[in-house]
Amino acid sequence: MVEWFTVLVVFQLAGEVLSAATKLPVPGPVCGMVLLFLALVIYRRVPDGLAKTAEGLLTNLSLLFVPAGAGVMLHFGVLEHDLLPIGASLILSTLLTIAVTAALMAWLSRKASGNAPEPKPAAPEPEARS
Repeated sequence: MVEWFTVLVVFQLAGEVLSAATKLPVPGPVCGMVLLFLALVIYRRVPDGLAKTAEGLLTNLSLLFVPAGAGVMLHFGVLEHDLLPIGASLILSTLLTIAVTAALMAWLSRKASGNAPEPKPAAPEPEARS
């Protein structure tokens, strides 16, 4: 497990180096995840040790948010000044994400089932009476 944790940290470090060297506006850990994904695609399977290590990290994922939460509380005075815009953007972005996800899911479901709704034919015009 330690060996695979080291592999994950090495990919994160590689992502940090890539992000800094190319001045990409993407965080290093995200670049590292992309590199890890590409390596797994090339390897064509997830090694058992890596799967067990990832499962262990995901099981305890909530513990990894404790330092971030402590940092937010430490700097709450800074956040307090912009609490309304931050709160509004969180709520609006969440609602927008839910709406886009629902629309995309409905569209993909129709497309996958081949039952895309047909346009309704125009209603016949009523005959003119004289």
